[in-house]
Amino acid sequence: MSIEQLADLTQPQRDRLAFVELRVRFIGEIRRQDLVSRFGIQSAAATRDLALYKEIAPGNINYDTKGKAYVLGPDFRPIFDFPPERVLSWLTQGFGDGEPMRLKAWVASESPSRLTHPDLDVLASVTRAIHQECPLGIEYHSISSGRTEREIVPFALIDNGLRWHVRAFDRKSQEFRDFVITRIKRPVLMRDADVQPHERSDQDIQWTRIVELELVPHPDQPRPEITEMDYGMRDGVLRMKLRAATAGYILRQWSVDCSPDHSLRGHEYRLWLKDHLAIYGVRSAVLAPGFAQMNAKASIDD
Repeated sequence: MSIEQLADLTQPQRDRLAFVELRVRFIGEIRRQDLVSRFGIQSAAATRDLALYKEIAPGNINYDTKGKAYVLGPDFRPIFDFPPERVLSWLTQGFGDGEPMRLKAWVASESPSRLTHPDLDVLASVTRAIHQECPLGIEYHSISSGRTEREIVPFALIDNGLRWHVRAFDRKSQEFRDFVITRIKRPVLMRDADVQPHERSDQDIQWTRIVELELVPHPDQPRPEITEMDYGMRDGVLRMKLRAATAGYILRQWSVDCSPDHSLRGHEYRLWLKDHLAIYGVRSAVLAPGFAQMNAKASIDD
């Protein structure tokens, strides 16, 4: 059976095969029970779907008798063309795992497109390393250091509104950092390498620390009641709980004036951080508009 014969299958069959490919490509493995749980089918039907996918795409999946799961084949080539937004939506929000299709919208709408998209093969290596909890060897390109060879231990994806990062322990600097996925080249999973206790996510203080912020209408902007309506404030305050590692991204994305004296000017600054000391010690706060901290150091690898 060729890829062209996918058209002869029913839509539910194609959706299940698309799910098989997503799981294997970005997680690294799939079991019959994954299909049974996701689509509510019988084990026998799941077995037929996996056999059908192997027939359509020889070499894409192999059965691992030790792990009792189908794993990514060394010569994997995707048969479904998933847009990056769709993949990231599935990875981070858990939906959109059927066959990629352009469907008619229920209502007219427009949304801005991202200027950058991660390479799906690179993203797949990153997400497999996260799922399998193994180090990842990468070639990384940064503005400050240029091209470097690194070993990282990734554990989470971060969307800062403009581009995607991966949060990881960096063995080169011996600290937790955010790496821009579009700057990662030639990733290699280091399956036989051990992850040390100090490299795990529970040791990332900036990740585990939760900061509580109170955002209020900017004191120097007119009609604060409109701002309260726009942001669904209660009693004139929007209360948020954020990870310290991501707080700076969000404050910048929302153009929150984080200066102590609400000194930033401009129509974009409709919100003010009521207590700027709430982000004291938050390394990502260097990204927050108006926030100044002596000797601050971002946990972002530029």
